[in-house]
Amino acid sequence: MREIHHPKPEEITLPDVLHALSDPVRLGIVETLSVDRERSCGTLGNGSISKSTLSHHLKVLREAGLTWTRVEGTQRLVSLRTEELEERFPGLLGSVLGAAKVAS
Repeated sequence: MREIHHPKPEEITLPDVLHALSDPVRLGIVETLSVDRERSCGTLGNGSISKSTLSHHLKVLREAGLTWTRVEGTQRLVSLRTEELEERFPGLLGSVLGAAKVAS
């Protein structure tokens, strides 16, 4: 199995994070993960998007440094990199999620 690439905390950039959060589907995934902490990839799309589209969104989030994906058996489990993001960009994730909640 191929190793999953995750950027090191110092490689996470603000433009990449903001770009990843700019899409409503990806923002919804991040909101879900902020509550549930860790979810199986297959449970994140809510059946509203195709598997390939969900895979694309998860890849964008992972490559931006927002999520961590770990393999357990045949499952891929996704979680937010909350601590690393808070250390790198204090208050950013909470502010974006708070604003998204107010807007919806």
